[in-house]
Amino acid sequence: MAQFAAQRRSMVDSQLRTNRVVDEALVAAMLELPRERFVPGRLASVAYVDRDLPLDGGRFVMEPMVFARLVQLLVVSPGDIVLDIGCGTGYSSAVLSRLCSTVVALECDPGLAETARRNLAEADIDNVIVVDGPLREGYPDQAPYNAILVGGAVPEMEAALTDQLAEGGRVAAVVADGPGPGRATCAMRAGAGISNRVAFDANTLPLPGFEKAERFVL
Repeated sequence: MAQFAAQRRSMVDSQLRTNRVVDEALVAAMLELPRERFVPGRLASVAYVDRDLPLDGGRFVMEPMVFARLVQLLVVSPGDIVLDIGCGTGYSSAVLSRLCSTVVALECDPGLAETARRNLAEADIDNVIVVDGPLREGYPDQAPYNAILVGGAVPEMEAALTDQLAEGGRVAAVVADGPGPGRATCAMRAGAGISNRVAFDANTLPLPGFEKAERFVL
């Protein structure tokens, strides 16, 4: 629809390009993909606003600008294999599918996993595999990955995820371990070591399943 096409253009021009999103392949993917088809019908009219869109169970579709800047940190190449943690309704995986060879879309909610499969099939996207499992553990069965995207804020950069990186691979996540905004962080594997780089601040909602365990003091 012309209305949504205009909203996509506005999203790109006012949210992405004005916030240092310069990867033209990424911008083209977000300009072409119908985000409104990857959100519940009640949210279609606000699919392109600059905020996280709530789903059931504390889940959400990430704000376009934060999502785009996280993906940009991953420097995805056409031959890469990418793990999308918390794929939700499939939008993030759809965008990534335009940038790489294969996306492994991990989802812990069976209902959301089925929604993602349906949305991706309706969009004729055939290089995304939706798998079920706990988000915090990643998906070692298909590792190593060239890039891993974490679809929400987490308390720390999980070693279980960085362990699944190929040489030179990267994890992008919003790390929020205290009050105030989280920090969009990129972790990169170099040999046996992992280096972390903080790129920008982001007020992103927590991704359920990554909560720190309670510590009891006697």
